[in-house]
Amino acid sequence: MTRIMSLTCLAALLAYAPAAASGGAPVPDTVAAAVAHADRPAADRARDEDRRPGEVVAFFGIEPGMRVADLMAGGGYYSDILCRAVGHAGKVYVQNNALILDRFGTVMIPAIEKRLGQPALEHCERFDAELDALELPAGSLDAALMVLFYHDTYWQEVDREKMNAQILRALKPGGIYGIVDHHAEPGSKDRDVNTTHRVDAAIVKNEIVAAGFTFEGESDLLSHPEDDRTKNVFLPAVRGKTDRFIYKFRKPSE
Repeated sequence: MTRIMSLTCLAALLAYAPAAASGGAPVPDTVAAAVAHADRPAADRARDEDRRPGEVVAFFGIEPGMRVADLMAGGGYYSDILCRAVGHAGKVYVQNNALILDRFGTVMIPAIEKRLGQPALEHCERFDAELDALELPAGSLDAALMVLFYHDTYWQEVDREKMNAQILRALKPGGIYGIVDHHAEPGSKDRDVNTTHRVDAAIVKNEIVAAGFTFEGESDLLSHPEDDRTKNVFLPAVRGKTDRFIYKFRKPSE
């Protein structure tokens, strides 16, 4: 059935100024419409300027019909956009682990269930699992994204070797593994993961490449050169304005 876009949604779409991801890749209409959708919560919309989700999703190549894992999705900020972007022919797994659900579940679980209760998002699924015990079917995913959480896998003592191996296994040949996180000082490795909540991008890249992925590229969409990479990411002065890296890895084609 043909759906007519509401004037509110159309106005929001036209107001969504960024037209291309870093490197000149266009933001597909499906992604732009997902970001601009009138049903997205106002609290989510308020974060869009700092997060530039349309361009980030476009950089990772998300298209209608894809099956995507939103790893450590929190309350579902990105899950909402991904679900709308992949459409009913696709699927999004909205994953969180026990530690996060135990700590924030009284707020987070109702938020996720409210999102997924919308008819437009009913093809997406809450998926409670540990990162190193995902056990998704082999070759079932087109993409897996982890936004602003890889640094937490260190202090949470996730078996990252096992985690990355499971993600590699779950992806189809040519599938994308996308990472967004806060830059720490070069050479700091995992020193700051539980203090300023940052991580040295080099060790993230090395771990994922060691798991068997190829490094596909990076984007400067969320670059903030004025950030000295030493402050806690939750401080009001820098929150939403941290220097962030966006890395795209690919599972080699067989």
